[in-house]
Amino acid sequence: MKELRDILDAVAEVRRQSQPAALVTVVKAQGSTYRRPGARMIVRPDGTMVGSISGGCLEGDVLEKARQVLVAGTPRLVTYDMTSDDDIVWGLGLGCNGVVHVLIEPLPPGGPADPMAFLEECMTHERVGVMATVFRVGGRLAAHVGDRWMVRADGQLWGSSLQDTALIEGLRPDVDEAYRTGRSKVRTYALPDGEAEVFIEVVQPPVPLVVFGAGHDAIPVVRSAKALGWRVTVVDSRPAYATRDRFPEADEVILAHPEDVPGRIRLDDRTVAVVMTHNYLQDLKLLEVLLPSPVRYLGVLGPRSRTDKLLGDLRAKGRTPTETQLSRLYSPVGVDIGAETPEEIALSILAEIQAVLTGRSAGLLRDRKGPIHERTEGT
Repeated sequence: MKELRDILDAVAEVRRQSQPAALVTVVKAQGSTYRRPGARMIVRPDGTMVGSISGGCLEGDVLEKARQVLVAGTPRLVTYDMTSDDDIVWGLGLGCNGVVHVLIEPLPPGGPADPMAFLEECMTHERVGVMATVFRVGGRLAAHVGDRWMVRADGQLWGSSLQDTALIEGLRPDVDEAYRTGRSKVRTYALPDGEAEVFIEVVQPPVPLVVFGAGHDAIPVVRSAKALGWRVTVVDSRPAYATRDRFPEADEVILAHPEDVPGRIRLDDRTVAVVMTHNYLQDLKLLEVLLPSPVRYLGVLGPRSRTDKLLGDLRAKGRTPTETQLSRLYSPVGVDIGAETPEEIALSILAEIQAVLTGRSAGLLRDRKGPIHERTEGT
């Protein structure tokens, strides 16, 4: 998320200065590759780059091709095949055993079909969107490499440069499915007038993290979450703790009591929450509010016995959590990395949240069966 924010800031800057720039996007990947479809970067004519599409091994060649694209003024699809050791002859010698398809195009101008404006809206308004990018065209389709079709979370068309009605009709069900599942995909459409390959990208806004408790150990949680590009809100009922001076990186610092939370804090199925007030009665009141909410993840700091007692007290009040609610509860919070210091605990907590959001077990990669990255459907 932070990388995308940096890219959008770079786009705003080059446009303010009326500078040309190239937009580079990984649209398809096969086998073992460092970055997956959706990775992107901006290239300026002076060679400065924001973002990345590999571990640094492809950027040099992409830079030269981006300069050529800026001169020609037309998009170009470049394929890097590292499935053989022969790639050493053209200066890479990556040995990644994968194939990466990269779309390089002049930075599109602003307007109703501007993909960067669409990404900015998804980030700013914290809404999921779907962007379909055409990257290969054959035959007589009324479509071009770089055409896009962008849809908002409510299913309404946000903007489009795509004119081929048959391709649009083919896209609709796949775009709807991508939004429902949250999974990007690559699709090939064989139509009467030709064929097109399209990257259907689910654009995820920043993770909304709410930290309940503004103690000393919450500071590294906020700082590290912001380094990941998450949107962070700190909530505490103590005026001396819930201050901007203590949490300058936070997007919001809110002074509120637990009973005020539902009316002041957005708690939806994308929200992740961590309770770390170090106050038993405060935690009890917060769990009474947070457990019935649709939050995606609810972590509670402290030993398992303490959380069990909290749940017991809730049941005694007639607030028995359902199995679904308990499945979203993580306590003791964090993954087992032997964390002791506040910074180590913050790392443990955020690692667990990331694992939950991506459906991973947070185990060691050397013990993982199968590829490191989930395959984008259709690649």
